[in-house]
Amino acid sequence: MAGACQLLSIGLVEKDNNADSLFVWSYPSISGEQQEKFLHRCNVATEASPHIEFLYSQSERHWYYIYTTQVPLNCHSLPKVTFVSLVLVAKTFQPEQYKALCEVLSSVYMKSASPATMLQCYLNVVTKGECKTEDKMHFTSKDFDVRQAYAASNLRNVIQIFGVETILIYTAQLLKKSIVVYHPKISELLTFIRSLPALAWHRQDWSNLFPYITLDNTDIETDLKSRTSYIAGFTDALIQNRSDLYDLLVNLQTREISVSPGAKESLAMGKLHKDIAMFMVKCAEDTDCSQQQLIKKISEKTKELLTNLTSLSETDETGKSYITLELLRSRKMPKNTETFLYNLAVCEGLAKY
Repeated sequence: MAGACQLLSIGLVEKDNNADSLFVWSYPSISGEQQEKFLHRCNVATEASPHIEFLYSQSERHWYYIYTTQVPLNCHSLPKVTFVSLVLVAKTFQPEQYKALCEVLSSVYMKSASPATMLQCYLNVVTKGECKTEDKMHFTSKDFDVRQAYAASNLRNVIQIFGVETILIYTAQLLKKSIVVYHPKISELLTFIRSLPALAWHRQDWSNLFPYITLDNTDIETDLKSRTSYIAGFTDALIQNRSDLYDLLVNLQTREISVSPGAKESLAMGKLHKDIAMFMVKCAEDTDCSQQQLIKKISEKTKELLTNLTSLSETDETGKSYITLELLRSRKMPKNTETFLYNLAVCEGLAKY
C-alpha cells in the first residue's frame, strides 16, 4: 500500500507584517470557498501560542494538510512576510507522509520565494512519487504506507485518560455513532482523536474522521449533516450545547464523557461491556505491550465478539447467516446485552429485519 501520493492540489498562504493573510497561489485552482476555509485554518495555526506547525483534517471527502513556518527576521527572500503556510489537498489520510512532503516544499519556497520552483518539486511527486532539492533534501512516497498511518495511534493514552469509560468510545465506534471530541488546544485534539478509529481496527476506516472542524454552518452541513456516523474534533466549547451533533461527547479537557439523551438506550452498559473494559485497561497497563500490540489485542477481542455474535445466527434458504431481534430475545440474555448485540449485527450487516 506504499506508493505515489494521491495529491489533488497545493496552495500557499502568506501572513505579512500587518498580520494580514492572503492566499497568494495555488495549483490547480482552488475555489474561493475553499480558500476562505484554508485561510481561517492558517490563521488558527499562526495565532496559536506557540503557533501550530502542522494541522490536518477532512472536508468534502478530501484530506487537507497545512504546514506553517515562521519566517526568520533575516530572510531576504520574504522580507515582509512573517508566516508561510503550505496547503496540500489529497485523497488519503497519511499525516506523516504529507508533513514530510510539506517540509521539503516549504524549504524550497522559503529559499526561492518562487511558487514555480516549488511547483516543479510538487509535480515530480505527483508523476514520479519523489523529489529532490538542490540542498539534497529528498522525499519519496515509498517510505510511507497508509497502514503505518493507521497504526500510529496512541490507544494506551486514550485508555489511560478515560480508564474503564473507554468502553463508551469503543461501543460508540462499533455501533457507528456520532462522536464529538472537545479540547481548546488543537495540538492536544489532533494527537488524541486520530487514535479513536483504531478501536474498530477490523474496519480499517478513517474516512469518518474529522480531526478539526468548526461550528460554522457550512462545515456542519457539508461534512457532518450528510453522515450518520463520524468522529469530529472541536476547539469551540459551545459544541457541548449541541447535542444534536453527537451521540457521545468526549470532553478531553475535563476528562469526562457524556451520552446524549437519544443514545442512552443503545449505549447502555452491561456485564459484556464491563468485561471488555477491564480487558482494555489491563492491556494498557502492561508496559511490555507496544502500541501496535495493544491495537492487535483489542482487535482480537473485537473479532472474538463478532465470532460469538455470528454463532448466534441462523441460516436462510440461500445459505446466508442472519440475526433477528426475536432470535436474540429467545436466548434470554440481559436487555442491555441484547440491544447492543442487535445494533452491532445491524452495523456489521448481519441483521435481518
